[in-house]
Amino acid sequence: MLDLLVTNATLPDGRRGMSVAVRGGRIVEVRPGLSAPAHDTVDAQGLLLSPPFVDAHFHMDATLSYGLPRVNQSGTLLEGIALWGELKPQLTQEALVERALAYCDWAVAKGLLAIRSHVDVCDDRLLAVEALLEVKRRVAPYLDLQLVAFPQDGVLRAPTAMANLERALAMGVDVVGGIPHFERTMAHGAESVRLLCELAARQGKLVDMHCDESDDPLSRHVEALAFETQRLGLHGRVTGSHLTSMHSMDNYYVSKLLALMAEARLSVVANPLINITLQGRHDSYPRRRGMTRVPELAAAGLDVAFGHDCVMDPWYSLGSGDMLEVAQMGLHVAQMTSQAAMRQCFDAVTSVPARILHLPGYGLAEGCHADFVWLQARDPIEAIRLRATRLGVWRRGRRIAHTAPATAHLALEHRPAFTSFMPAAAGPQAGQTPA
Repeated sequence: MLDLLVTNATLPDGRRGMSVAVRGGRIVEVRPGLSAPAHDTVDAQGLLLSPPFVDAHFHMDATLSYGLPRVNQSGTLLEGIALWGELKPQLTQEALVERALAYCDWAVAKGLLAIRSHVDVCDDRLLAVEALLEVKRRVAPYLDLQLVAFPQDGVLRAPTAMANLERALAMGVDVVGGIPHFERTMAHGAESVRLLCELAARQGKLVDMHCDESDDPLSRHVEALAFETQRLGLHGRVTGSHLTSMHSMDNYYVSKLLALMAEARLSVVANPLINITLQGRHDSYPRRRGMTRVPELAAAGLDVAFGHDCVMDPWYSLGSGDMLEVAQMGLHVAQMTSQAAMRQCFDAVTSVPARILHLPGYGLAEGCHADFVWLQARDPIEAIRLRATRLGVWRRGRRIAHTAPATAHLALEHRPAFTSFMPAAAGPQAGQTPA
């Protein structure tokens, strides 16, 4: 007897009419037309069944704090950092936990079941670290929360940051973070990369650094990150987040840099909603988009994911935990409009960040955790276009969230036959001609 059988599902790789069988919280079989007794059976009606969404870059200690203690009037990264510095002394563990748990509820409702969150370690109290470790414990039954020890004020610039970062790792934080472009000099930035990568190598930790989050084409710390990754043998364990300066770099230099990054097997996380909002603030016109070179990085063989980064905090006043919104913005900003590229954007919020986080048991295959999302769309492209309703969200084979299908009924006496929110056809398929 199965615990759950999902039938007539479309999978992200294009297979249709698929059945997914679940027992003991794991997927035990995936094949077309499976029929077997189960405690719960769901007919997916030909719609998309996807592994859960994964956010590879977020700041949960700041989320839902918008307006505290004031609003970021300039909309710049630097005012946001200054604002966060004003807010830190006013933080309480209870408020941090409450806001983070509220966001986790939003995330789960949107099918987002794994988040890598940076947590500031420059407050000597490590209040945010304690709070998010508690949140991690409490949400573990329904969401994987991976924490990065993040020295927001610079690991060399802030006198106690390195000691605090090591304390945070000892308390149970998972990943070593950094922010080399915020150190006082370019040389100090490179030195911070070396020190933090050496620390990660000694402790067997993953690395995820805010790197070159700047419009300055000479901010080139990702080069140092690639070098230290090579030197220390950290291949496949290091992520560079943001990399917005690459948007403005000389093309010849980038052609060399891409090869260095590929050799080191770096991963990259772009944050479309935030990069497009914060970057180019000192430009008149033409104004730079600011997001890193996503298609070129992916073509060079790097894993490139999209992150949400911020939701209602000192840096960004919007957001809802919807990774399809993130994918949609990434698609537009990077002009990834071919069929293959749009599917890459869906992968950038599902399977690719799962690899970056080294999530065990992720996917829709035999032996994987029975974690998946049922979307009101028939393929990944339609899911992005419609920001599809999450009809159901399962964790370890148990449904933990659901939403009624989106419909729109026209109050017209002679209304057209089409009344569904979702169109009857996604458009001409390959080899078809529009009527």
